[in-house]
Amino acid sequence: MKIDSNAKGVYVIAPTPFHPDGRIDDSSVDRMTDFFIQAGVDGMTVLGQLGEAPKMEHNESVGIVKRVIQRAGMPIIVGVSAPGFAAMRALTHDAMAAGAAGVMIAPPNTLRTDDSIVQYYRQASEAIGADVPFVLQDYPLTFSVQMAPGVIRRIVA
Repeated sequence: MKIDSNAKGVYVIAPTPFHPDGRIDDSSVDRMTDFFIQAGVDGMTVLGQLGEAPKMEHNESVGIVKRVIQRAGMPIIVGVSAPGFAAMRALTHDAMAAGAAGVMIAPPNTLRTDDSIVQYYRQASEAIGADVPFVLQDYPLTFSVQMAPGVIRRIVA
């Protein structure tokens, strides 16, 4: 089920647990997912700002997505931000095929003007496919990109 304008409630931002040697800690992923379910969240985001996604290979990211989707039984939004649109498109395709409700895209830290921000999200939307719902990830303290409400309105339009 894809998210749409009727999405509401609490979507928790899930970190990605790792073993000390850098392997993904699957049992901790399961415990974390169970905890969020028991806490009553309405959905989850994975591979976002806390997901350490840039440290993982594509197949590791897809493995986490599949694991959480199969266990959670709620809408899962997948962070697909990447340095290039090809990697973003590939992870989006695999996440949506696995049953993700949508994807989340952060702006690269190189964007400085309102027009460049809007253009980036236009290109990202085209890259992932117009039928894929996306969440705009806005965290200026990390991304160094300032998006005024008017810019967000332009992106949505």
